Amino acid sequence: MKIVDVLKKELIFPQLSSESKADVIEELSKKVTELTPNLSFEKVRETLMEREKLCSTAVDSGVAIPHGKISDTSKTIVAIGRSIEGIDFESLDGNKTKLFILIIAPENSGGSHIQLLARISKIFRNEDVRSNLLKAESADSIYETIVQEDEKF
Repeated sequence: MKIVDVLKKELIFPQLSSESKADVIEELSKKVTELTPNLSFEKVRETLMEREKLCSTAVDSGVAIPHGKISDTSKTIVAIGRSIEGIDFESLDGNKTKLFILIIAPENSGGSHIQLLARISKIFRNEDVRSNLLKAESADSIYETIVQEDEKF
């Protein structure tokens, strides 16, 4: 599964207003559920926060991949948020997180969910990709960068 198969431009948010981990989860949950009527804001936020309690989804290099499985959807949804200033998301490397890739998957998604996480990790591990995403001036620019990188794999 490619990222562009499940990412829509309208779910790219170039400037999050959040200042904390909980705020990021809340802001992204709200934005996603406003654009995806069958999803419950409370359910999405609660699912993501429960996952964060297990272990932070901030990997390193300014990237976090908050994710969870929900019975309220039959399709995988991906959203991307960006904070130029960065947010303490309890990253493995201790640095602030600037890029957030949210994944909501159906409960029965199993292997495809893991494959998508691996693909995202691989693409966002690239320093040039991260740099280009942080320099991008719009949601369209962010989307185009991801499309170009997604095609390479």
